[in-house]
Amino acid sequence: QVQLVESGGGLVQAGGSLKLTCAASGSIFRFRTMAWYRQAPGKERELVADIAPSGSTSYADSVKGRFAISRDAKNTVYLQMNSLKFEDTAMYYCNTRPISPAYWGQGTRVTVFS
Repeated sequence: QVQLVESGGGLVQAGGSLKLTCAASGSIFRFRTMAWYRQAPGKERELVADIAPSGSTSYADSVKGRFAISRDAKNTVYLQMNSLKFEDTAMYYCNTRPISPAYWGQGTRVTVFS
């Protein structure tokens, strides 16, 4: 079964860290650029970071220098989030880039408090 399952979110104080995990079942993801997206309450979904099969990465300006995306040989994609800010509060999802609508998972919630 092809699916994406996110985990690792939680409640964290500003300045703290979290590591999100996206378990991707299905070999197709091995050949796709994978990405983390987030959606804050009342806001549109935004791209946070992506990683190509080659390992090349890119980041939204708002998270550069604080977040790091990585992937391993088992199709797991990670998002290490450091120096978290209140404005990082959102539901976080992984998907391909470009997005594959059929593969949206439940997401994982990140809440940053001051």
